[in-house]
Amino acid sequence: MVKQAIIPLAGLGTRLLPLSSVIPKELLPINGKPNLEYIMDECIQAGIKQFILVVPKNRPSIKKYFFNDNFYKKIIKKKKNDKRLREVFKRIKRYQKMIKFVYQNKPEGTGHAVLQCKKYLKGTHFLMLLADDLIVKKNCSKEMIALHKRTKGSVIATKRVERKTVSRWGILGFKNKTRNSFLINEVIEKPKLSEAPSNYAIIGRYILPKKIFSVLKNQGRGKGGEIHITDAIKSLVKRNEKFYGNIFKGKYIDCGTLEGFINSGTTISKYL
Repeated sequence: MVKQAIIPLAGLGTRLLPLSSVIPKELLPINGKPNLEYIMDECIQAGIKQFILVVPKNRPSIKKYFFNDNFYKKIIKKKKNDKRLREVFKRIKRYQKMIKFVYQNKPEGTGHAVLQCKKYLKGTHFLMLLADDLIVKKNCSKEMIALHKRTKGSVIATKRVERKTVSRWGILGFKNKTRNSFLINEVIEKPKLSEAPSNYAIIGRYILPKKIFSVLKNQGRGKGGEIHITDAIKSLVKRNEKFYGNIFKGKYIDCGTLEGFINSGTTISKYL
């Protein structure tokens, strides 16, 4: 059973400057709630019991957001009849019981972030989610866990993108396609249009096997001098490790760009 989720949060958020120079991009509010909470709520509804949040030590705001009890208690004491405030604090307390912090002091890639979590993972597989990517209307994590249960394999969330944009995405090659899934046989990061095996792109949701740690440990640094999870997945696929693409049913929102973040509130309000 997949019960743990890793969420890497050590990125600099440069695409959201100047907003992210003051507030970590994961805490920027969308309709009164940060995108990180939308992702965590998706996971909780899918049966996740623990979150491993990978953060830098010199950025305490994420930790403070979830562990600021004295502040809430003082305000609630003054405003005893504020029902909304009590509900907010109750929600935060629920998250507290589920969070483990792990540190990555500078952005060294998603693979490096996952490596920091190795000793805390218990099952054969775990969920990893990227905080830039929101999927609303339908629970993508729940779909992925159901596919994992059926196949016993690893799973990557995917959606079809316009062919002319494939060079912006990690792209999956596949066989044995059904309506909602396929078996992955190739992973190419940002290919030229002529080299793309399909126009199914990787979106930031993964169910990964613990054996990926042995790959990451010996993996060289890739683009930008970082250790990329995509390179490790590519290695495992070449070794015939079963990876499936989950063609999710929900609405995808890219909150990692300024335009996407600005539009996210309107999009979410349509579905939630």
